[in-house]
Amino acid sequence: MKTINLFFQRFFKTEVLPLLANLQLAILLLLAIAVFSVTGTVIEQGKSLAFYQANYPEHPALFGFLTWNLISTLGLDHVYRTWWYLALLILLGATLGACTSTRQLPALTAARRWKFYDQPRQFEKLALSAELETGSLQSLAALLEKRRYRIFHERNFLYARKGLVGRVGPIVVHISMLLILLGAIWGAMTGFMALEDFPSGETFKISHIVEAGPWFRSQLPSNLLVRVNRFWIDYTPEGGIDQFYSDLSILDSQEHELKHKTIHVNDPLRYQGLTLYQTNWGIDAVQYQVNNSPILQGKMAPLKIGGKNRTWGTWVPTKPDSSEGVFLMAQDLQGTLRIYDASGKEVSTVRTGMSTEVNGVTLTIIKVVGKTGLQIKADPSISIVYTGFGLLMLGVVMSYVSHSQVWALQQEGHLYIGGKTNRAQVAFERELLDILDLLDQEPKEQISELSLTLSNEVVKRS
Repeated sequence: MKTINLFFQRFFKTEVLPLLANLQLAILLLLAIAVFSVTGTVIEQGKSLAFYQANYPEHPALFGFLTWNLISTLGLDHVYRTWWYLALLILLGATLGACTSTRQLPALTAARRWKFYDQPRQFEKLALSAELETGSLQSLAALLEKRRYRIFHERNFLYARKGLVGRVGPIVVHISMLLILLGAIWGAMTGFMALEDFPSGETFKISHIVEAGPWFRSQLPSNLLVRVNRFWIDYTPEGGIDQFYSDLSILDSQEHELKHKTIHVNDPLRYQGLTLYQTNWGIDAVQYQVNNSPILQGKMAPLKIGGKNRTWGTWVPTKPDSSEGVFLMAQDLQGTLRIYDASGKEVSTVRTGMSTEVNGVTLTIIKVVGKTGLQIKADPSISIVYTGFGLLMLGVVMSYVSHSQVWALQQEGHLYIGGKTNRAQVAFERELLDILDLLDQEPKEQISELSLTLSNEVVKRS
């Protein structure tokens, strides 16, 4: 058993980890996730099968291949909760973790682990190096300290560095991306979205779930109720909709109010992880009287009629046995209704609070009752995702900090100086050359020739 464990450990370290840490694999995964994310944005998510059959028919297929059957088979109607999309996220997270453990952490460890250069020949491999017959390690240390270097000085050796945070930046970026992926997976598994349509005065329990992860019930409140205190619409002078509002109350199981707010589009109500958005509206019913009858109420149903305006209608009997009646049709809550006879001919129009004569009776419209359309969402991953994005921005800024290193050796009257950096090469060269000039200007009995060795890359860049 021990031999088998050692074999698998060796196989994981030598075969699996290098494969997962492969940059090309990470890029391919990012492209695949981006493509499918765009697909989930373009193709409407969480609609009914009838919707996809109507909008993505098989003959003719959209783009020659996109049909409702393909959408249903591949799960493109709920992309972000499909097993293969979540598998892509998990695999990308594994590549980030592998890259962090095999590359970024060792690079940080190497940057923190330093040693003095004790041989002049060691300076030859540096991109920028110089040999002076003037200056001292004490003077060099003072100049480097002014430029915010951290100094390590022992006998005739010196090492200085700054910008170690630049080595930490890529690790923070990877951690932030892992958090974002974790949040996306957790939200897909536990979040849900519900759509509710209720008129003013109604109290309801969240039940019409249209999208949900397999563990969504952990986020679905069992003891909360929502009451629609009032719904209304503000219209422009031209008759168009300006804004629609819902006055809502969150109630406990004994119907005690826990929170109250009037919401409108882009101003939702939030309570204990739930967010209630104002997304839609409709006409629920019409209240009317026939002659001197009690106030009656007829449910309004949406009608499929050509034109850009939505229309609702109901049948109102004008005889006790319902042998005769009229159709009432409305397009908004401003109170104007059209009246049609049994043959479909328009016979009158009437406004709320007014009466009209139809079929030998007096029909009085009392009120047109509207209903609000609410989208209710729960996504426990929001705080995780936001934290990830915050760390991502911080990590990107940190990654732009240059990690610069300087070595020095004083031996037999010579001062050897060299340095390197991982970015902003030209700025680092200027900084080191300024330090060398200051050291060269120190009082001395004899000035020797300054030998400055630059790599071909540095010379070309200068």
